[in-house]
Amino acid sequence: MSALKLPGSAPVNPRPKIKTGPSFFSRFIGFTGVIVLGILIAGFIKLLVYSQNFLAPETHSREVVVSIPPGASSAQIAQLLKQKGIIRSPEAFAWALKIRSLLGKPTSLKAGEQAMDPSLDVWGTIAALHKGNFKLYPFTVPEGRTMVEIAKAVEDAGLGRASDFLALCRDPEFIASLGLKGATLEGYLFPETYSFPRGTSLKAIITAMTGQFLKVWNKHGATAAMKGMSQTEVVTLASIVEKETAKPEERPLIAGVFLNRLEKGMRLQTDPTVIYGLDNFDGNLKRSHLETPHPYNTYVIDGLPPGPIASPGEESIKAVLNPAPGPFLYFVSRNDGTHHFSETLAEHNRMVNRYQRSPNRGS
Repeated sequence: MSALKLPGSAPVNPRPKIKTGPSFFSRFIGFTGVIVLGILIAGFIKLLVYSQNFLAPETHSREVVVSIPPGASSAQIAQLLKQKGIIRSPEAFAWALKIRSLLGKPTSLKAGEQAMDPSLDVWGTIAALHKGNFKLYPFTVPEGRTMVEIAKAVEDAGLGRASDFLALCRDPEFIASLGLKGATLEGYLFPETYSFPRGTSLKAIITAMTGQFLKVWNKHGATAAMKGMSQTEVVTLASIVEKETAKPEERPLIAGVFLNRLEKGMRLQTDPTVIYGLDNFDGNLKRSHLETPHPYNTYVIDGLPPGPIASPGEESIKAVLNPAPGPFLYFVSRNDGTHHFSETLAEHNRMVNRYQRSPNRGS
């Protein structure tokens, strides 16, 4: 059908289509979406960057000692750890503690000298601080060391004054509390390597050392009782054996000599006991020393001295309880770390002349 034309007028056409742009709402939504997306991206990047603060500062393990004062707050501890390079961020440390708390995990942190590792992440660091990864200071007590020597080793390790250590070792009430008898703890500070953090009480250190002795003694106490020997007698004789030889194979032989002499009523006549009883011994044992009476001079006294003269190891204790059978009553050093054992005094004197022609026993 053609358009209707009226006389004197333009043709009438259908209404044209109007082109319209995006509505305001659509534009707003689009703009907001861009902003939100930008915020999300920025937040993700920020979160990613911040999450790095929970990671370990270093890749290689090493020990860094951090002294944490008693009563320090978690914020103060975090600052110390940051200064020492143990954590990346005190804030991350605080967040990690909060998360542990929300998860029901303990958040208490130990004070003291802590041995920390910068290759641990913040979670590992907190776990170590909660457990208490204390810096340990070792010291070794070799067999045959005296109480005075052990006290010096403890002091050299920075664990306490030697004088305080010795005072405890001579305290009758403390000795009794340990389940031991005797005037001192000489002989009962068991030879071993020990490690303690600084701040450990000397009582705790001594208790650990005597506890190790008791642990060993419990294996041999029944044998001692069967042989009719007291703990003091066994340890005293074992300490003398320990001082007389460093050769494991000779310990049962030397123990046998001393037990034979005791059985026959002979004096032990052993130099280490004489030396133990001397003040400020200079290393030169003289004949006058052997003739000077004191409780530990076994050239003068009968039987055993009043107590041990050093800390014996388990092998010397075993040697006393299981001595080598034989008739030997004498022994003399060959000057090479070994000894010659004799049954008779005549043979012994010949060996003394052979190996000790110039004995260091001046008047």
